[in-house]
Amino acid sequence: MTANLAYMPSARGVRMPKSLTETQDAQGRLMNDFFKGRDVSEIIQRDDGFIEANPVSMYFRTFRQWPRIERDAMNYVRGRVLDVGCGAGRHSLYLQQKKKLDVIGIDASPFAVKISKRRGLKKVKVMSFENVSSKLGTFDTVIMMGNNFGLFHSFRRARLMLRRLHKVTGAGGRIVAETLDPYDTRDPDHLAYHRRNRRRGRMGGQIRMRILYRKIATPWFDYLFVSRDEMEQLLQGTGWKARRVLGRGPSYVAVIEKTS
Repeated sequence: MTANLAYMPSARGVRMPKSLTETQDAQGRLMNDFFKGRDVSEIIQRDDGFIEANPVSMYFRTFRQWPRIERDAMNYVRGRVLDVGCGAGRHSLYLQQKKKLDVIGIDASPFAVKISKRRGLKKVKVMSFENVSSKLGTFDTVIMMGNNFGLFHSFRRARLMLRRLHKVTGAGGRIVAETLDPYDTRDPDHLAYHRRNRRRGRMGGQIRMRILYRKIATPWFDYLFVSRDEMEQLLQGTGWKARRVLGRGPSYVAVIEKTS
């Protein structure tokens, strides 16, 4: 099942701010408290009222604890690396320490950046994905792990950002991005949400959500999940193509390479 992409260009998507304030940085604060030894959970609220709790430990997993597709994905990372939405730094730290690569992590969460530094990440900046530019230099690989393909936000925004990534990557540049097929579900709440999105001219897997922790909430933002077919259509005409897809289930990693 795929969305009708004829409607997608009208849906711009709501983006995260350039940097989260202390009263907005719910995800960073809960990571910080978990890092200090507290028992905390991440609460995600969707704009239809659906609420889900996730374990914060997933942001601190060691390489052996990662899902198989994430471990396999690291074999396609090379050269100078940009880690988009690095969080607590688990992917960057592995690439820096085990593969000896030059990695720069970016995240809109100041608390996440502080934790990454404390854990040993040498190069990390408070920066939103939208602020990536040639000022950071040229990269061989851009990684968007932990479903961070979602940071493209929308069909239109994804195509704009893909063209920008084309400019900040070298001749053999690639993007290694993780997402999940939102339509691989029988959950009636999710299926109803897909229908609601399409009625509003949005991609079915274009989730509007926020993260909650104690009295803190992030701003509402769009997070994009796509099927394999949708990804292929989204990449058309951007100078990128998915050359390899890792994973057969709902979650998958695409190795996306330049076509020009």
